[in-house]
Amino acid sequence: MSGICLAAGLVMATLPLSAFTLAWTHSIEKIRWEEDYRIEGKHLILTEARIKGTGAGMEPPPDAVFKDGVYRYRPKLAPLDKLSLSHSPFTAGYEICSKTGCRPLAVIMKGLPEFARVEVKACPSP
Repeated sequence: MSGICLAAGLVMATLPLSAFTLAWTHSIEKIRWEEDYRIEGKHLILTEARIKGTGAGMEPPPDAVFKDGVYRYRPKLAPLDKLSLSHSPFTAGYEICSKTGCRPLAVIMKGLPEFARVEVKACPSP
């Protein structure tokens, strides 16, 4: 099984997931944003994004479909080697979601400092 590796300095965590959703609340507009990723080899593939509204810097692309209160679209983005997330007490934290539910990064990564740059990558194959 694939997995995702999270690292912020010496604080690390591994989740045995082949796909996940990265979720957060926009710091100004207070609107939820979600991005679905699957792991392919050593890359993260963004497969769908959802925004529960519009606002400052949150305009959905022209091909987005509004259905059930959410704008849905498929970003045209090359496979990613990693995601870099900023963790701070000034904004709502990121969540990693799977079939079992959503968990905040601060819960997944015990000892995460108040201010941190968290890198999310596909774990190396054994």
